[in-house]
Amino acid sequence: MENRPNPIIIQDFITESGASYHSIPLSFTLSGQPLFSAPVILVNHALTGNAVVTGENGWWNDLIGEGKTIDTGVYTILAFDIPGNGSNDYIVENPHDFTARDIARIFIEGLNVLKIQQLFAIIGGSVGGGIAWEILALEPNITEHLIPIASDWKSTDWLIANCFLQEQILNNSSRPIEDARIHAMLCYRSPESFKEKFKRTINQDLLIFNIESWLAHHGKKLQQRYQLSSYKLMNQLLKTIDITRNSENFENLLSKSKASIHIIGINSDLFFTAKENKETFVELKKFKDNVFYSEIDSIHGHDAFLIEYKQLDYLLADIFKAETIKK
Repeated sequence: MENRPNPIIIQDFITESGASYHSIPLSFTLSGQPLFSAPVILVNHALTGNAVVTGENGWWNDLIGEGKTIDTGVYTILAFDIPGNGSNDYIVENPHDFTARDIARIFIEGLNVLKIQQLFAIIGGSVGGGIAWEILALEPNITEHLIPIASDWKSTDWLIANCFLQEQILNNSSRPIEDARIHAMLCYRSPESFKEKFKRTINQDLLIFNIESWLAHHGKKLQQRYQLSSYKLMNQLLKTIDITRNSENFENLLSKSKASIHIIGINSDLFFTAKENKETFVELKKFKDNVFYSEIDSIHGHDAFLIEYKQLDYLLADIFKAETIKK
């Protein structure tokens, strides 16, 4: 059962860019075992996600729950809402004040307030995985396991370019959330995924291609549940993942950490490409032994980390000592 205590208030926070915030509410959920009675897993949400990770409305309830891979009967599950993600009334007026590292710093402060000194694992997909990398770079021994999925330690030029286009749409479109979402879906899926799903078929009611009606539906659906300020903020965070910015180099940063790093790529990911993930793995292996790379095999692109839960279950089972789902 999800438990949502009162938000933690982060006082007098100064962002990397020098912006000053008197107080930032940090909402969170706790589920599974009571705090301090079991190993703690921090779950970081993706762009339109939130801290509700398990239970009826949990966005990762295929993976997290009673008897699931990440078993709420064994672990304490902690998830923070990225402040400004729309989970409460808090709005970030200027998204450019924040970077992914700022959010990592806020999450670390949240852990300190909760008196959590050691995590069993930090796991996150997409921008949530990027924030997980940033946490490890700031606190090298805060966790036993780092599990970034469909993610990386830096935003590539390709990713930054897509975020730039998203920002243009969000600032200039007359239907910003809908139009930005339509573009984003082209990055979250893949040409093969669309081909298998739609086969150039026509929606006979609307007399347009089914791919067009599907994209329009996704745009409308997000517009109904998401705030423009939240989208702008999350897009800014996605663009600013880089553990080495204004910091030490990659090897210096990560050689300080004893954590096992389990990189999970997706072979069809157009956003955080498998090639980039493999290069990160090769770099890490030069100076660190407990690094692992595995891959989800899917035509569905970046979103496969939310779709291919049986494969993800299989890849994570060893870490969490779970029984794998029967294929």
